[in-house]
Amino acid sequence: MADTQQVDEGTDARQAAKAGRVVARLAKQIGGFSKAHGGAEGQVAYLGERGARIVLVGADGGWGDLVAPSYAIAEQAVAKSGITVHEAFDGEFAAKVTTGPYEWTRMAGIQIGGPKNR
Repeated sequence: MADTQQVDEGTDARQAAKAGRVVARLAKQIGGFSKAHGGAEGQVAYLGERGARIVLVGADGGWGDLVAPSYAIAEQAVAKSGITVHEAFDGEFAAKVTTGPYEWTRMAGIQIGGPKNR
């Protein structure tokens, strides 16, 4: 049984180290987005087994997202990056997003008679 515990402890340490690297990488990407867009705010959404989606909205209205392997890792990454985190993507936060022709074509253009995406 002692041998099993040592293997488990080693595996746990490796998993924790890997999670720490993922958090650091995501936080760096969030920081880069924030710097490029004059600041940023975010929201973390649970995706089930897939993990969690970090939605980012820049001060200039630009937006993007990242996917983390777990909700806990996503929360750690946004905390480490120092951005403001919202509970939900609604109201004033959603109104900060600026959409352009690309988004309208991709999201709603076909339904409202816009050009077809090829």
